[in-house]
Amino acid sequence: MDLTNLLPWAIFGVITFGVWALINVFSSRSSRAIERLEELRDPTLRNREGGGSGKTGMGAVVEMAAPALSKALQPKTELEQSELKKRMANAGYNAPGAPQLFLAIKFAMMIGGCLLGSGFGLVHWGMTQKGWTSSIVGAGLGFYLPELVLALMKRSRQEKIFLQLPDTLDLLVVCVEAGLGLDAGMRRVCDELVDSAPELTSEFNMANKQLQMGRPRREVLHDLGVRTGVDDMRALAAILIQADKFGSSIAQALRVQSDSMRVKRRQIAEERAQQTAVKMIFPLVLFIFPGIFVVLVGPAAISMINGLLKNG
Repeated sequence: MDLTNLLPWAIFGVITFGVWALINVFSSRSSRAIERLEELRDPTLRNREGGGSGKTGMGAVVEMAAPALSKALQPKTELEQSELKKRMANAGYNAPGAPQLFLAIKFAMMIGGCLLGSGFGLVHWGMTQKGWTSSIVGAGLGFYLPELVLALMKRSRQEKIFLQLPDTLDLLVVCVEAGLGLDAGMRRVCDELVDSAPELTSEFNMANKQLQMGRPRREVLHDLGVRTGVDDMRALAAILIQADKFGSSIAQALRVQSDSMRVKRRQIAEERAQQTAVKMIFPLVLFIFPGIFVVLVGPAAISMINGLLKNG
């Protein structure tokens, strides 16, 4: 085996060793002074050693490497930072460190995709344009794959919240009309629907905790609509803010909003039902019609072939 064939493997081995060395550097234990400074910055770190709740293995490596990995991809403006936090909240990740961890995962996936792409390209095409193109393609796929996963998670969560909202509002209307306040009604709804509507009840629980901490109801309801990213939830938050501002009946506002959401959900179901006729054309043509054609025309074709053979 000549040097030309060994060169791609040598380059791939050097890159892999470099990544392994970086992981070891990030996973090495910090000094006690640095740990105490981190505890002062984040008080929740004090209970990790005693409670045994600290992360180990790859999770600890990713958590420790997240600030350094995400530094290159940090948003430059406050508008971009708020947009990233909003997208993470819409997907259900409300932790303060979620955007930083997401950017670190993007960077790590980009490096991993570049390594896999370069290894594949160097093995198959060597030091050619195709080999370098494969590394670029791998890095691009690794960079945009977390974005795709986040978009799918965001869409799925918003659809679940949209479907759970009318039934949740019905129960909230019953609680408010029975004499409970809005805060107590939301807590009661969370207790009753924690299994059937976990996404919506988690948002209500967070809103209740913010209210108990003393935040104004107007800000809490506004943040509730922004966190979910659902248009109906934003409309509900706006209606509740107006009802609280002008002193109108909250139960009546909830009932009207619940009825409108149920009508909208029924219309969406009818629209999807009407689309099934068009969507069924392709499987009918590709899978069902050929089988029916064989069953109906097959015996006649066999009889015709036998007749032709006898006459010939």
